[in-house]
Amino acid sequence: MSAAPPIAPWPAAPLLGKVVLVTGGANGIGRGIAQAVLGAGGRVLIGDLDTEAGQACLDEWQRGDDAAFQRLDIADEGSVRDFIAVAQQRFGRIDGLVNNAGIAGPHGTTLENMEWDEWQRRLSSLHGAFLCCKHALPALAASGAGAVINIASTRAWQSEAHSEAYAAAKGGLVAFTHALAISAGPAVRVNSISPGWIGTSAWQAPSRRHAPDYSPSDHAQHPVGRVGQPEDIGALAVYLLSSLSGFSTGQDFIVDGGMTRKMIYAE
Repeated sequence: MSAAPPIAPWPAAPLLGKVVLVTGGANGIGRGIAQAVLGAGGRVLIGDLDTEAGQACLDEWQRGDDAAFQRLDIADEGSVRDFIAVAQQRFGRIDGLVNNAGIAGPHGTTLENMEWDEWQRRLSSLHGAFLCCKHALPALAASGAGAVINIASTRAWQSEAHSEAYAAAKGGLVAFTHALAISAGPAVRVNSISPGWIGTSAWQAPSRRHAPDYSPSDHAQHPVGRVGQPEDIGALAVYLLSSLSGFSTGQDFIVDGGMTRKMIYAE
């Protein structure tokens, strides 16, 4: 009988040499993911409409050629095409794509009062993921181990009133994820992350940045005892972008401090 497989060492920098694109990467969860990529040894191009926040990222990171910013409108196919082209011209390759950009607030008007244009606007995260994948997939496949992450939400699985458009966008991203995983595999793996309550007040452009202000009950309602942070999503993103998750595709990973598993009764 042959010997059992030996203990394998874990890579110290799991994204060393990898190039990752993060849409909506200048603020909030997107910035947390971009910083995690850099911390894991990767290089990053962030795309965002917020040029103040994008430039602030570069000024504060001080990572030289490892980080770049490109203004990006994910609802404009020309802007998306340019974003992908800049990544290839600057870095010569694309190994990972994180589709994070979209409208952050889940609450809108009542469905019967919502205009068609507003419904379309609130589905921008789904439309943008389509456009970014459409133009990035050839380069991701050529990398040899491409990975896509779509940032969905626990609101794909549970809702409050008057959040139909947001829920439809995030639910659509989960479905888009497993469909694309089948079409793009095995050259490209595709997964989604569904965050719960993630505190982002300290992860904004300098003019909007402020310390978080959470009550004890805000933290206590989570089974882990605290509100989430962008680093929590960034850590999982690094795993899903790296070879460590090479047997995972088409999956949605919920990161919500246990809230979707908590039974709540009226007192």
